[in-house]
Amino acid sequence: MTDVFTHPISVRYLEVDAQGVVFNAWYLAWFDDAMTAFLTARGLPYPAMLDAGYDVQLVRSEIDWRSGVRWQDAIEVAVSTSRIGRTSFTLDFEVRRNVHEVTCAGRTVYVVIATDGSGKRGIPPLIADALGDPAPLLDEAGR
Repeated sequence: MTDVFTHPISVRYLEVDAQGVVFNAWYLAWFDDAMTAFLTARGLPYPAMLDAGYDVQLVRSEIDWRSGVRWQDAIEVAVSTSRIGRTSFTLDFEVRRNVHEVTCAGRTVYVVIATDGSGKRGIPPLIADALGDPAPLLDEAGR
């Protein structure tokens, strides 16, 4: 299992704003898509996690932009596990244009919850195994 997973994105015309770049809200949607693809690639399809009685909720997200992404740019979202706690975990994200140019970097904290509505739970082995060992893309300052 590699430490960094990449998820290709096709920038749709509807995601571009009047300034000619992708509107900021779409980055969180891309991160969410990349997170579920990351877990699936590591052996935990989202429906299997739900069937086991677990889900995750975003509790914090931060994004630092370096340059805009435009319609039809060739981009991918890189994902890596940054931190694993008792009930929460952190994923790092990079939006990369033409494979190597990082256009923005993000970090999102998720908490594990029970699907029956009874609240947060400790990270079960099936999620911990899918996350793997932490290998942050970003430093402590989020860069």
